[in-house]
Amino acid sequence: MSWGIPLICFGTATGWAAGRLLAAGPRPAPVPVGWCAAATGVLWGAVWALRRDGALPGWWLPVPLAATAFAVPLATADILHRRVPDVLTLPAYGIGVVAVGAAASGGPGPPLAITAVVGGAATLGAHLLVRALAPASLGAGDVKLSGSLGLLAAAAGWPTLVVSMVFASLVTAVLAGAAALMRSARWRDGVPHGPGLLAATCVGVLFPGGLPPVGG
Repeated sequence: MSWGIPLICFGTATGWAAGRLLAAGPRPAPVPVGWCAAATGVLWGAVWALRRDGALPGWWLPVPLAATAFAVPLATADILHRRVPDVLTLPAYGIGVVAVGAAASGGPGPPLAITAVVGGAATLGAHLLVRALAPASLGAGDVKLSGSLGLLAAAAGWPTLVVSMVFASLVTAVLAGAAALMRSARWRDGVPHGPGLLAATCVGVLFPGGLPPVGG
């Protein structure tokens, strides 16, 4: 598949641009741009490799590409600054909608899109409720991020969404344990949940298990 190298290059450019955007604006959250670029290129290369090996159908590719586009820059920003900036979380909704629409058009059709939208809304609603009940447990950025990631995870089906959200909580718990062991002062006000959400969603859409049947 000759499109592997161009895809990796485009992914690298996407990671670079996202890293630059995080450093701009009235509330910058600078991240290592080179790291974000290289890691995003690797993730897009993984999408290509999975497609090459037949692990992912062609119609599904927009979803994992969307999930991994901003994953590394946003996770890095949350780890370093305890913030998930709007400059990337808000555009992620548009990218997610386009990706889900493209996958639905090329694959199962409207049922995939409907499941994705309902799943995204449910994920956003659940995070809004948690923040309302326990404001210290989630940041506003985590809540904003959850809707777009729920949209992408739910596109693979309800089992993928549920497993992804459980896995996200486990990742956050591991980070909390590591921070406690190291007595980290960086996360005095709470452990970032964004890296867990992003990692879980990326794994879920890269290895979705049972995708909806085409035409189903």
